[in-house]
Amino acid sequence: MSYNGALKTTGVVALPPWRSSLLFLVLLLGLCALVGRAVYLQGIHNDFLQQKGDARYGRTVDIVAHRGMITDRYGEPLAISTPVESVWASSQQDEAATPEQVRQLAQALGMDARDVKNRLFDDSRDFVYLKRQIPPEQAEKVVRLEVPGVSLHREYRRYYPGADMTAQLLGFTDVDDNGQEGIELALQELLSGKAGSERVIKDRRGHIVEDVASIRAPKPGSDLALSLDSKMQYLAFREIKLAVEQHHAKAGSIVVLDAKSGEVLALANWPSYNPNNRDKPATKMLRNRAVTDLFEPGSTIKPFTVATALEAGKFTPDSVINTENGVFTVGGRKIHDTHPYASLTVAQVIQHSSNVGAAKMGLSLSPETFGSSLSEAGFGTATGSAFPGEASGKLRDYHKWMPIEQANMSFGNGMSVNLLQLARAYTVFANGGELKPVSFLRQDAPGVGKRVFSETTAREVRDMLELVVQPGGTAPQAQIKGYRVAGKTGTAHKVEGGRYVDRYVASFVGMAPASNPRLIVAVMVDEPTGEYYGGLIAAPSFSNVMGSALRLLNVPNDAPLGNVMMPPAGDDAKEET
Repeated sequence: MSYNGALKTTGVVALPPWRSSLLFLVLLLGLCALVGRAVYLQGIHNDFLQQKGDARYGRTVDIVAHRGMITDRYGEPLAISTPVESVWASSQQDEAATPEQVRQLAQALGMDARDVKNRLFDDSRDFVYLKRQIPPEQAEKVVRLEVPGVSLHREYRRYYPGADMTAQLLGFTDVDDNGQEGIELALQELLSGKAGSERVIKDRRGHIVEDVASIRAPKPGSDLALSLDSKMQYLAFREIKLAVEQHHAKAGSIVVLDAKSGEVLALANWPSYNPNNRDKPATKMLRNRAVTDLFEPGSTIKPFTVATALEAGKFTPDSVINTENGVFTVGGRKIHDTHPYASLTVAQVIQHSSNVGAAKMGLSLSPETFGSSLSEAGFGTATGSAFPGEASGKLRDYHKWMPIEQANMSFGNGMSVNLLQLARAYTVFANGGELKPVSFLRQDAPGVGKRVFSETTAREVRDMLELVVQPGGTAPQAQIKGYRVAGKTGTAHKVEGGRYVDRYVASFVGMAPASNPRLIVAVMVDEPTGEYYGGLIAAPSFSNVMGSALRLLNVPNDAPLGNVMMPPAGDDAKEET
């Protein structure tokens, strides 16, 4: 049978030998093309695949910077950042958490299961926090659950060892460790540092399996040393809290200054709050009342009236003033003294806190002289402390003063101050007439002061202020065993709706040792119940804080240990403003 016949019989078509060779060649070329493409993409031009891989598994993770520590002047910590964990999740896609895992996760976090589920399966975001800043033991429970896409992120939480004792001064930070109030806000830029970042690769469960590269290293915040003395802060806080509670007052504040440098050694308010508790307190609790709240200073202004009159040569400490038996009429308005006297020397005007005597001295001055003197002493302007929300006080333009306004200004009515401002003003009497700048930061050297009065005038007024705490003065309860004290009481009506009401602010500002002042303490109690005179309400707190602080600093005595002399029973220390 022929070849062709055989093919017809079997039905098989014979192919030319060259076609198999051609097919092999095509397959070989295709394989070479694939190999070449792979080499090109993975070895030469791998940007495309790298981008796709990064999009699926690569992430840029922020590295939180450690916030700087705040300490007192001796290095005692006042605010520190401790490491905590935050729980976050990537969107559930390829391998979703089971309902049981969602329930267990919600239980571990103390959250509602529905809320956790909504966050886990939220396709609108690739990243979501489930709970921020949880305790280590709670974080350990979350890790053990091994929920897909759920991871921990290291953060820092602020802790304040002093709690409510330093609350309004230091302020607090939010959940992102950014300052919100007080020193934390004022010095945010220095404390916060700069966050870093790094590239990481995560598996399909969302767990980090490799650190690829550090893009930017975090820069820690700077540590800051405040001028505060923690021991004095405790003393001040304890006493102002006691005074407010004892006299059923609305609030109170206290400031302790280094008389030589102007540094704030203590500043406390009551009521207060605990900044370690993340539940935000009432707004009225947040205010640093010693810096933000204004009040009429009352008789604590009289030393400045007297100093201005002495400086102008209108009076001497022994000049006698007709005090009109306690009633003086100016522009149809009557000015009263609590204790009427026919006449008083200038020194006695301070000792007995005579409004009539102060008004006559103030009216003897030109408005320009008196107004400029008060302004030079820091009234009507901010202290320069840079504390957030500081009030500058109010001092009317002397060009617009009426005679009755000038008379009222002489004993502290018609103007307003904050307590820090008032304490600072008294540095002129502690430093030979120089007004010192105030600072919340520790200073290596005393700041440069500004001369307001002559050394002679400042010394003469300080001598008068010593009479205030002696029997016959308005603040015998301000005396301190073993130390000479100089200071002034203040009792002022509060103003509401432009009118004086029967509510009061009691205050006392003083310095010790009077022979060479080392500290200035200012106390203010807002709306005490019952008695409201500064000599009865604020002076005892001054004495307790100043006496303890002087002994804490080992300041030598400048008076015999038996120097305290109280007036006869029933002879209350009172003054009228």
